[in-house]
Amino acid sequence: MDKAKTIKLNIDEENENERLDVAISDGVENFSRSKAQKLIEGGAVKLNGETAEKTSKTVKIGDVIEISFPELKSVEILPQNIPLDIVFQNSMLAVINKQRGLTVHPANGVYTDTLVNALLYHLSDLSGINGELRPGIVHRLDKETSGLMLVAKNDIAHRDLAEQIQSKECKRIYYALVEGVIKEDSGIIDKPIGRSTTDRKKMAVDPQGKTAVTEYTVLTRYAKNTLVKFQLQTGRTHQIRVHTKYIGHPVVGDKTYGFKNQRFNLSGQLLHSKEIIFTDPESGKILEFQSELPDYFQKILKIIENERI
Repeated sequence: MDKAKTIKLNIDEENENERLDVAISDGVENFSRSKAQKLIEGGAVKLNGETAEKTSKTVKIGDVIEISFPELKSVEILPQNIPLDIVFQNSMLAVINKQRGLTVHPANGVYTDTLVNALLYHLSDLSGINGELRPGIVHRLDKETSGLMLVAKNDIAHRDLAEQIQSKECKRIYYALVEGVIKEDSGIIDKPIGRSTTDRKKMAVDPQGKTAVTEYTVLTRYAKNTLVKFQLQTGRTHQIRVHTKYIGHPVVGDKTYGFKNQRFNLSGQLLHSKEIIFTDPESGKILEFQSELPDYFQKILKIIENERI
C-alpha cells in the first residue's frame, strides 16, 4: 500500500473567510474544488487537528488544514546559490529585496530557481508553518514584482508577522508607474477581488470576491503616465494590478492586466515593494526599511522626465 502524503496549508489573509473546499483548491496547485470536496467527504482532510465534515466550513486566519494524499511522490526542495539581496536579518526574521523575475515558491511541479531555493541556501533557519513548499514565506510578491519582503525564521515569528499583516500593523508601501493620468491626488480603491471566471490564472474585481482595499497617492504626473504610491490594507493576489486595471490605469509593463500595446519593451511590470514597516518580534521595536527603485524602473522615469505635467 502506498504511503499517504500529508500537505499542510496555513490560512492567511488571502484565504480568510473562504469555504474549506475553496481554500484547498486555491492552496494546492492544479487542484479543483470538486476534488477537494471528495477528499473532505472521504475524511482525508483535517481542520486544526479535527477531521473536517463540511465542505462549506468557513476558514479563518491561523487555521491549519491537513490534507492526506495517497500515492504522492516525496518532494525535495534543494538549496540553490541564487543571488539574494538580504537587507536585514536577526534570529527571528529576514528582510529580502526580491529581484524581478524570481518566483517566490515552487509550484506546478517546478521545484527549482525560486526564492525558496535561494532562502534555503543563504539562511540557516526558516519557519515551517506554511509547509515544505513555502518555508519562511509570510507574504508573497508576484514573479515580476520587485522589492521588500518579510521572511520568518521560525514559527513564532511567522505567526507574529502574519498577525501584524492581518491587523494592518505591518505597513507595505509600493511604487508603480501606471498608464494614463490619474486626476485625483489620492483615493481608496475598495473593490472585492476573486478568481476570474474566464481564466483561473487571473484575478478580477468580483462582487462575490473577498474584500480588497488599496490606498493610493499620486507622486508625479506625466503626459501619458502617473507615478503612484500604493498602500495595501488587504493582501489579495495581484491586488494592485487588478485594482489599477479596474480604474482604467493598469501598471506599465503588466503583460497580464496591462495594455495590449506597450510603449516600452519591458519584461515585467513597473511595480516595486518600496517600503515596509513592522514590529520586530524579537526586540519589540518598530523597524522600517526602504529600497531604491530598480535600475530598469528608474530608466523609464528618466525617459519620460521631460513629459512631467
